[in-house]
Amino acid sequence: MNKALVVILAAVTLDAVGIGLIFPILPSLLRDVGHTTEVATLLGLMLALYSACQFLFSPILGVLSDRFGRRPVLLVSLAGAAIDYLIMAFAPELWMLVAGRAISGITSANMAVATAYITDISTEQERARRFGLFHAMFGIGFIIGPVLGGILGDLWVRAPFIAAALLNAINFSLALFVLPESRRGQRGARFTWDTLNPFKPLKWALTFAALIPLMAIFVILNFVGTVYGTIWALFSEDSFAWSGMMIGLSLGAYGVFHAGAQAFLTGPAVARLGERWALVVGMGCELTALLILGVATQGWVLFALAPLFALGGIGIPALQSLTTTQVDADRQGQLQGVLASLVSLAAIFGPLFFSFVYFALRGTWPGLIWIVAAGIYLLALPLMLGIRRSPTTEEAASA
Repeated sequence: MNKALVVILAAVTLDAVGIGLIFPILPSLLRDVGHTTEVATLLGLMLALYSACQFLFSPILGVLSDRFGRRPVLLVSLAGAAIDYLIMAFAPELWMLVAGRAISGITSANMAVATAYITDISTEQERARRFGLFHAMFGIGFIIGPVLGGILGDLWVRAPFIAAALLNAINFSLALFVLPESRRGQRGARFTWDTLNPFKPLKWALTFAALIPLMAIFVILNFVGTVYGTIWALFSEDSFAWSGMMIGLSLGAYGVFHAGAQAFLTGPAVARLGERWALVVGMGCELTALLILGVATQGWVLFALAPLFALGGIGIPALQSLTTTQVDADRQGQLQGVLASLVSLAAIFGPLFFSFVYFALRGTWPGLIWIVAAGIYLLALPLMLGIRRSPTTEEAASA
């Protein structure tokens, strides 16, 4: 594995740890700073604000990285994140926390630049496997982050923010001293205010007929993916009277299997089946798991389904690899920005939708929420017929 890939994966992992650190203690901090016990609405608004900022700024950072190079954009966003977390650690007013959360959403949009970097340094045959590693490392970081945040938060409610600032400072040092540039900026590139229009890259992506079904599938898969974080704990409590420890263990098992599948199975699956069929297999596994979960009457079923859910995890890296073949190398940052923006869009509306539906169903059949999610998942299957794979660079050269 080359040095640049190791460094970018390490940076992604540290970034995910930093993001996850603050989740366990954010409600306590809001109560402390806001001097109120009713923070549910405010917490929901802050999570939505974070995702909205990611949605708006992911395409912008992607375009800027195409124009000025990957490293400058990464360095600015990582430095901004470190400073932002440090300010939030000592914020005395509620408005400062809300503003800080918005800035965190802006700086976390650098994941679009990280995926564009992976595209730059990978051949078309390597991309699915490396996108799988990217998602796996992010997942591992997101498992470690909340655990570490909970431990630090018990010592001092603001300690996780300081830890997140330190992790971003480490990330900044890695990018500054170790990470080489993967794609130089365009010669004579100049900043224009038009670059800050987040909808221009989305409009550009929609001009590619072959990209449209891929982006639609991407939205559906990520939209359904929000059901787990939104409903899993509530469903476990309502259906099996699980304690917090049992919920944590089940989510940990889900995360470990998911990360393992993306790290070690995506590459072999794509090599053997191709991206399209790897996507079909992943979608089939997750759809089956959702249907079984919908009729489950015993808690052990959630643990037993972890490997099947994990196999579903190979779908998104395979899909992401397919999208990279549709545009040229000079627009990969813009493309990854659009995809990251679509993930954020799903993260805004998915939790709102699934929480509303679950509260309507929980009194009669709580498991029906998973059937509803499976029904939405099925909408992606007809779109599979619209997938057209563009010829790779090697195939075009030999034609």
